[in-house]
Amino acid sequence: MISQEPTITVGIVERIPEVRGSFQGRFAVTNVIGMKGDFTVRSERGTVIFTNAEGQRILSGDEILCQPLEQGTFTLNDVKIGIGFHWERDEDETFEGRLRLVAQDNRTVTAVNEIGLESYLKSVISSEMSAEAPVEFLRAHAIVSRSWLASLLERKKGRESGRVHAGSTVQNNDEFIRWYGEANHESFDVCADDHCQRYQGISKIINNTAIQAVESTRGMFLVHDQEICDARYSKACGGLTEDFENVWQEVEIPYLRSISDSPVKHKPIRSERDAERWIESRPEAYCNAPDENILRSVLSPVDQPTKDFFRWSVEYTREELEEIVRTKSGMDFGTLMDLIPVLRGSSGRIIKLKIVGTAKSMTIGKELEIRKCLSRSHLYSSAFTVTVERSPEGIASMFVLKGAGWGHGVGLCQIGAAVMASKGIKADDILFHYFEGAGIAKLY
Repeated sequence: MISQEPTITVGIVERIPEVRGSFQGRFAVTNVIGMKGDFTVRSERGTVIFTNAEGQRILSGDEILCQPLEQGTFTLNDVKIGIGFHWERDEDETFEGRLRLVAQDNRTVTAVNEIGLESYLKSVISSEMSAEAPVEFLRAHAIVSRSWLASLLERKKGRESGRVHAGSTVQNNDEFIRWYGEANHESFDVCADDHCQRYQGISKIINNTAIQAVESTRGMFLVHDQEICDARYSKACGGLTEDFENVWQEVEIPYLRSISDSPVKHKPIRSERDAERWIESRPEAYCNAPDENILRSVLSPVDQPTKDFFRWSVEYTREELEEIVRTKSGMDFGTLMDLIPVLRGSSGRIIKLKIVGTAKSMTIGKELEIRKCLSRSHLYSSAFTVTVERSPEGIASMFVLKGAGWGHGVGLCQIGAAVMASKGIKADDILFHYFEGAGIAKLY
């Protein structure tokens, strides 16, 4: 386990033709001292070309390191966030620490932020959720985010251990099963978007609450069996969290088991009838949070337009869903006849779904692949039931999906944890609720 704060590398933008930005304060750019103002960076035949605001070529190389002198910050323009999700957009974002610019693919550039773990977390806590959220929730989230990243760094050091969740695909004539693990980024430890953890620089640190939450938990980690926990989280579990192995690799992790997001115990989903009853109900759960004042204090601005996440529904005409499935899966099923849940997890999330068409039938999974395949962006979750409206001749005309929760559902439920904190529950107790059997240790 680690004994001192690590410096981490975060990929802000990856493999794009041009990076534009500006320095606030003086920077040393490789061997050029005292750079200020706007800059543009592009790649020509594998070489990074750095140009100042006047269009003058300042220097070039395989990579360029920009180091702040004193307390300088840098801004990158048109950073794409929420990639592939319904809130995808471009933002100008400002960062502390060093900026490394790397040439890739002979014609593209990757921008990497080098920064201490604790400074990184102050942005993550504000980027993932509102910095106005209850402080005990932010303290709990700081420990979870710190643990997840440190666990990732430890696993990267020992890939031969088999504990690295790199993703996998199994395909035959009847099944296409894919789960998405931790990308083996070439030039940095983690990306800055939802695939890893949202990291949107100091622009999102809007008050001192997030800073205090990180500083008051400095060096504190979730631990289990003398290892830092691979602590996962999602937006809203829907009342039951999910088992790790139903979302990623088939390894049972004791502290990532399905639990009730409630002071009362709910039975795990064991059948289709259980799933129908569960999703049609609105059970007692911390993440069943209709109070908009609480949600405004918890959700980040990009998430606030999303209201109906605890229970939701989506309707498609058959033709519309056929086009989505064909585009997203790359497979032509012909006339779509049915969607049949084959295997569900403990939270009701579908792990395997059979798509039945006149030209082809195929079982797909796991949960994220299902969410991608049935939406132009992503379904909120794979915990849904399917109702098919049919013509008198039995031809499908409309597909209605009724669902529960937002995200994969493993580990900490962000909305649920925030509601727990709003009820006066302390950070340690929030963590012990979601990560049963784990402990908390201060490692530096």
